[in-house]
Amino acid sequence: MGLRQTLVDKGKQALLRPSVMRWVSDDRVMKATEGILDARSRMRAAWSVLLNGHDLPNVDPALDEDIGNVPVRETLSAEAPLPTNGKSNGAHITTGSSDMDESLKERNSLAGIGGRDVFEKAFKFMAADNARKMGIYPFFRALDFNDGPEAEINGKRVAMFGSNNYLGLTTHPKVREAAKAAIDRFGTSMTGSRLVNGSMKMHEELEDKIATFMGKECALVFTTGYQVNLATCAALLSNKQSVAVIDRNVHASLYDGVRLAQSAGTRLVRYKHNDADSLDRALEKLGAGEGAFVITDGVFSAEGEIAKLDEIVPVVKKHGARLLVDDAHAVGVIGPGGRGTAHSFGLSDQVDLIGGTFSKSLASIGGFLVGERKVLDYIRHFAPSFMFAASAAPPSKRRINCDSLSSRPASTRFPTSSSRTNS
Repeated sequence: MGLRQTLVDKGKQALLRPSVMRWVSDDRVMKATEGILDARSRMRAAWSVLLNGHDLPNVDPALDEDIGNVPVRETLSAEAPLPTNGKSNGAHITTGSSDMDESLKERNSLAGIGGRDVFEKAFKFMAADNARKMGIYPFFRALDFNDGPEAEINGKRVAMFGSNNYLGLTTHPKVREAAKAAIDRFGTSMTGSRLVNGSMKMHEELEDKIATFMGKECALVFTTGYQVNLATCAALLSNKQSVAVIDRNVHASLYDGVRLAQSAGTRLVRYKHNDADSLDRALEKLGAGEGAFVITDGVFSAEGEIAKLDEIVPVVKKHGARLLVDDAHAVGVIGPGGRGTAHSFGLSDQVDLIGGTFSKSLASIGGFLVGERKVLDYIRHFAPSFMFAASAAPPSKRRINCDSLSSRPASTRFPTSSSRTNS
């Protein structure tokens, strides 16, 4: 082995050490890295970000230190004329900065702009246009094909590192056959909501299968995974006595669900990422009449970290709170037979609700929630985002096969925190 290869191997080993991974995934370090990669001229700004940790705009709500606060709004003059014919009022709408750095900084303040024209912020948003002009816009890239580990863009084969197709089932022949058979028998859509005419025995059979697979009393199937979190949070956090106590790094859909609940008076409290002590302190500060709903991801999508449920669950039980684990990135990946995080710790009976998605390991689209029947029945009747949403299409449900997961060896059990070694 040559010296160069030895140095490369040693470098990889050093970068993959848990201590290094924790450091580079720190919010401030990530923000500083964004600044450094953006342009050489941003070195000074990046240093400021490293020191202050708040200068760059936050796309991910987990990085927003001011979430839940009402922003100070800019307003238009009362005498400002309204735009006509759907056009912006050129006298009062600026084109935004053409500088990429300034455009990014503008993103923080745009959402707070108010006035008589609600479109004003849209015409001032220039960051995406500027990035497109510079040829560095990275989002919404149209793929020709997505075959799993590889994809095709503009006729060029590329390696796929951003897919959630964890088990490679999206192109499996049996999965495709099941979807085709569902179209032949049931058609392409239910053309209605679960509440009215969109529920079929097919949905109930799938719910029974998921409940059995996850070891819970009941399951509820949703049209999307995002909808699971919107519906659950909005339905259960329904008054001023409810408090959402969330890990700061949870999915954006959970933040959106809590935002819906805040309109009913629910309070939002965040605890330090994957930190049971921080959760304990947050729960201790709640009022005697407040009910806490603790929310965490099972596997955190950005970091790939697994929630320390063996530490979190005892804290939740200590304070008489309830616990929701979003297992979107865990089902099919960890736990006996791919049953997820709670099962991997042997704590499935201690977790009140477990949510998941079909769009990752299960090679479809939609989501599910498992827990006690009465709780899920309440959500079924008190979550508008479930009641009035179109039911999932037959082919997306027929292609889901929990049996293929349950037949996997039950050997993917994750060690408890006390048995982990810090290397």
